Amino acid sequence: MSVSLEQSSFLFGQNAGFIAELYARFLKDPASVDPSWNGFFKELDDDARAVLDELRGASWTPAEVNGFATEDAAPALTGPGNGAMVAHTQMIYGSPSHENLRQATLDSIRALMLIRVYRVRGHMNAHFDPLELEKREPHPELDPASYGFGPGDMDRPIFLNYSLGLETATLRQILDILQKTYCGHIGVEFMHIQDAEEKAWIQERIEGGRNHTDFTVNGKRAILERLTAAESFEKFLQLKYTGTKRFGLEGGESMIPALEQILKRGHQLGLKEVVLGMAHRGRLNVLANFVGKPFTAIFSEFQGNPSTPDEVQGSGDVKYHLGTSSDRDFNGATVHLSLTANPSHLEWANPVVVGKVRAKQQQRGDLEREQVMGILLHGDAAFAGQGIVAETLGLSELRGYRTGGTVHFVINNQIGFTTNPQYSRSGVYCTDMAKMVQAPIFHVNGDDPEAVVHVSRIAIEFRQKFKRDVVIDMVCYRRHGHNEGDEPAFTQPLMYKVIRSHPTTRDLYARQLVQENVITQAEADQVTSDFMKKLEADFEAATSYKVNKADWLEGKWAGLTTAPGEEDRRGNTAVPMDLLKEIGNKLCQVPNGFGINAKIARQLEAKKKSIETGEGLDWATAEALAFGTLLLEGNSVRLSGQDSGRGTFSHRHAVVYDQATEEKYIALQHLHPDQATFEVHDSPLSEAAVVGFEYGYSLADPQTLTLWEAQFGDFANTAQTIIDQFISSGESKWLRMSGLVLLLPHGYEGQGPEHSSARVERFLQMSAEDNWQIVNCTTPANYYHALRRQMRRNFRKPLVVMTPKSLLRHKLAVSSLADMAEGSSFHRVLPDALPDLAPAEQVRRVVICTGKVYYDLFQEREARKLTDVAILRLEQMYPFPRTALTKELAKYPNADVVWCQEEPENQGGWFFVDRRIEDCLSATGNKARRPRYVGRPPAASPATGLLKRHNKEQAKLVDDALTVS
Repeated sequence: MSVSLEQSSFLFGQNAGFIAELYARFLKDPASVDPSWNGFFKELDDDARAVLDELRGASWTPAEVNGFATEDAAPALTGPGNGAMVAHTQMIYGSPSHENLRQATLDSIRALMLIRVYRVRGHMNAHFDPLELEKREPHPELDPASYGFGPGDMDRPIFLNYSLGLETATLRQILDILQKTYCGHIGVEFMHIQDAEEKAWIQERIEGGRNHTDFTVNGKRAILERLTAAESFEKFLQLKYTGTKRFGLEGGESMIPALEQILKRGHQLGLKEVVLGMAHRGRLNVLANFVGKPFTAIFSEFQGNPSTPDEVQGSGDVKYHLGTSSDRDFNGATVHLSLTANPSHLEWANPVVVGKVRAKQQQRGDLEREQVMGILLHGDAAFAGQGIVAETLGLSELRGYRTGGTVHFVINNQIGFTTNPQYSRSGVYCTDMAKMVQAPIFHVNGDDPEAVVHVSRIAIEFRQKFKRDVVIDMVCYRRHGHNEGDEPAFTQPLMYKVIRSHPTTRDLYARQLVQENVITQAEADQVTSDFMKKLEADFEAATSYKVNKADWLEGKWAGLTTAPGEEDRRGNTAVPMDLLKEIGNKLCQVPNGFGINAKIARQLEAKKKSIETGEGLDWATAEALAFGTLLLEGNSVRLSGQDSGRGTFSHRHAVVYDQATEEKYIALQHLHPDQATFEVHDSPLSEAAVVGFEYGYSLADPQTLTLWEAQFGDFANTAQTIIDQFISSGESKWLRMSGLVLLLPHGYEGQGPEHSSARVERFLQMSAEDNWQIVNCTTPANYYHALRRQMRRNFRKPLVVMTPKSLLRHKLAVSSLADMAEGSSFHRVLPDALPDLAPAEQVRRVVICTGKVYYDLFQEREARKLTDVAILRLEQMYPFPRTALTKELAKYPNADVVWCQEEPENQGGWFFVDRRIEDCLSATGNKARRPRYVGRPPAASPATGLLKRHNKEQAKLVDDALTVS
């Protein structure tokens, strides 16, 4: 039955939501509504339809219309209980006729469309550039004329049904509210968020306060004090150290009171610890005026003094890379702050920070993720340009990496060194990529500190409530060039002409407070004078300032120490045989009724047999025993990588799945009720962010064995910045230990250039000052001990493992339980194990190798029945085992010495080991004085992509190594 205008008249009187119900009927069957309404709905554009879709979901929309009255009911339209729309129509037009009703409805829809588009695009007309360099054209969709409103419609009341908190309002009133709310000094992007509750919450917070930042007198004074501290510190440094690089905050000082608000409000909402990461811009100011690093310490560093005690070794770093930690007091409770050290690679500290946050949440048992939070301070050009930002954002909602949201604060000085925004990004805003995780984005004018503090409060409240990332884009400027010695007018003369005459944020705000009678000019000047006196006093004290301790072995690191200098640092890695068998048997079990895959069931049976006999343990079993024993000893284990649950080569199966339900079972989580935590996570297809995350995790938790596994070892090169700038050098630069383990599948097996080499030569080239360990084990037992010694020593070093591929199932690459039980340990050099090897003085050649090529050499030597060629395995390449290798070489005084590798000559270990082996030989009195190279010739590509060529090359290098002329 169609609904006539007469019938609809009565129904409007019964419920203001009838228009929404009528629209619902139209969508279901256009012929079911009167032709007049049919044409009305058909002419609506997409935005109008979206408004009606929202109306259909409103609380006052009727679930269904049960019957239809006739025109006879019309006199009741003006009686008690009539619908708000009809009442509004009668008030405006004098009569709720159908034509008047349709006009009022059209007004409402158009007004709601206008309101909606302001929510979506109001930020495009906002005024958040303090320099006003970009002359924005008014966005046409924000023009009421686009919705059919003309000059004569400005003062006609329109029914809004409490949108904007109003039942009715004139178009003039609506536009005034919308301009103040969405087009002032704050522009907000939130309509891309799909979660209805999150979107509604932000809308209410923005529209409820109309973006009027109502601060108390004390609140305004506090903002001025923080601005004064920020500005005075920069001016003082410029005065005392003119032209010295410091990457000052001038132009972005509002960040300091904003951070203060995030911390203060966050504490009220349960926050107990904050991990910060940031680039150079404003770092010293954050260290001093937010984290609380003493001014005397900073001034001392400017004078060239070290940031650590004299007895602490290390290269150190420039002052605007350094981190620190402190406790801030709020009403008797403390919030711990730590600023993560970082290199000049700007945003690459991002995943490190969120990894640290995750570890600290784990330590606190913060399952709700409200006690520990990360704050990342970004540069605008770097946020848009550095892919690591997007990769880190991509971790935010993943089970193994989520931290309950990060607050991102962009110091948007509208330039990247010398590059203007139109040349450094393709989007409208530098923050556009944050929309990929549906983060709300607040753009705010940096010269309006109250607005900046206001959105900062909203941001921390959003994060604590919804546990999601949130972004603040503070549009500001930099008063000097990229650094204080740079001349910015070379490339941005017009911008810097404006900046030279532009008052500082602190001056603008002080004037505002004087005009508001919050403070007198004399009081404002006194605040500055008092702070400058403090800086002068601290500057004088800095001449005698001396660091009396380093902060790197405190907190969770208490009890650990620096690594001893000797070569042999095995640790106590052996485990009683009974315990090994107990753990091994549990690794082979699944719950009753669990529908395990048949192939995996056979693997578990084979594993169980090897545990029972104590022989033939493969790589995966040795690894699981290393993990299991650590778990029972109280050390947690965290393993991540793109296929780590199963293992890229289907060897690990740490996670097994019921074949009917896909229910997971992880045996390593069910060893003992009191065991430590075992985590294994299949990571996203990101190497850089995930490696950075795990490195950050290892920085915060030295009692967890943290491992990252590459799908293939060469994929680690996409995380090279993390490896170069953090893992290899972090201890030397910043006094930050890490026990992170990198598992990099490596071995030449004819799989082509990209699936052969983990580029061991790169790691070896970076090896110095005992910065890490690099191993290329040939036995499961040695791998087992290498993993366990990470936790069984009183210091931490990163461990790089060239893990095998074909050796995972090689019949000779097995170990016994005895090799892991009492009396066993890690061996940096494995001697020749051939039972019938000729007497040592009769051995004519010693072949030194590392990794998988050993088995090729061993099997070919067996086939040739050679007894006068000895093979030594270099299991640890760095730190180089000089003493152990010298001892083995001394056994063979009459042999020549060959270094054999699979990799091309310019790759692999040759350029690293040749002089070191020579050094060992010089200490033995052997006939040989230098090793000879055997392997593939130099090559640009790591390996050939042709299997036949690979086999030919491999056969030749093996033959060359074993053939004694």
